[in-house]
Amino acid sequence: MINEEIRDKEVRLIGVNGEQVGILPTKEALQMAINANLDLVNIAPTAVPPVCKIMDYGKFRFEQQKKEKEARKNQKVVEMKEIRLSATIDEHDYQTKLRNVQKFLKEGDKVKLTIKFRGREITHPEIGQRVLERLAAEVAELSVVERKAKLEGRSMILILAPK
Repeated sequence: MINEEIRDKEVRLIGVNGEQVGILPTKEALQMAINANLDLVNIAPTAVPPVCKIMDYGKFRFEQQKKEKEARKNQKVVEMKEIRLSATIDEHDYQTKLRNVQKFLKEGDKVKLTIKFRGREITHPEIGQRVLERLAAEVAELSVVERKAKLEGRSMILILAPK
C-alpha cells in the first residue's frame, strides 16, 4: 500500500536515508513524504504499528523488476530427457545411447532410462535390469541414481540426476 491507501491511525516511519523517525500519525507521515516529493510506502503491514518508509515508489518497483529479471536469466531449468533401450540391445547401439546419456548429464539435465519389454521378454526382467545397471555404472562419475531400476507394467525405469 502506498500514500492514501494506508488506513492505519499511526505508523512507525523510516526516513528517506533509512533513519528511524519514530511513531507518527499517518497524516503527518504522508505530509512529510509529499514535502520530500516522494511516496509513503507500507513495507511491514503486519507489524504493530505498521512500518512505513519514505521512498520513490516508481524507482523501487523498477529496481525490483530488474532484480527479478536478472534472477530469471541466471536460473537453469532442469529438463528430463528420456532414453529408450531394449533388453536385447546390441553393443554399438548401447555405446550410442551411452554417449547421449553422457551429453545430457553434462548439460545438467536429468535422464530417464526406459526399457520396454515386448512379448515374452517380460519373463526375464533381470536382463533389462543388467543393461540399466551397467549404463548407470558407466556414467557414475557424472551422475547419481535418483531412482533405482523398477519394473512398472511392461517397462523398467531408472532415473539419473547430474552431480
